[in-house]
Amino acid sequence: MDAAPIQVRRLTPADARLYRDIRLEGLRSDPEAFGSTFEVEEARPLTFFSERLGGSAAFGAFHDSEIVGVAGLLIREGRKEAHKALLVGMYVRPSARKAGVGRRLVETIIEFARPRVELVQLAVVSDNGPARRLYERLGFLEYGLEKKALKQDGHYYDELLMAKDLKTG
Repeated sequence: MDAAPIQVRRLTPADARLYRDIRLEGLRSDPEAFGSTFEVEEARPLTFFSERLGGSAAFGAFHDSEIVGVAGLLIREGRKEAHKALLVGMYVRPSARKAGVGRRLVETIIEFARPRVELVQLAVVSDNGPARRLYERLGFLEYGLEKKALKQDGHYYDELLMAKDLKTG
């Protein structure tokens, strides 16, 4: 897939069905990469996804009219944490990987975050080399490791904690 025709835009409640479909695909194909599960989210009504999109900053990458990737940004609340945001729910369909889709999504998240927060944080499963390399290339630095952060089918997954300081470049 050529990255040139990829369009990234903020998702709205009207995109709930597309968002739900790609979210469930990610939960099914890469369950170790997410804090939620396919079973939990598949049981939720479409209105749940519509409300999620209405109350968050979620972005979709589109090739023609097909959604091929998603990522979200959660801005922390409270005076002491409002300077931080968390990149969440990143998923790119296998057919769109290695075409710059993930990079475009993360760059869009960073640009959206820049006027709003000082720091973007994320957690990535430590053995997900391609994702780690993408985040590192975009300026995220490792600042910690959460051992046994996720447990899927009796197997533990460590998560690397990474952050990008938006005020230092």
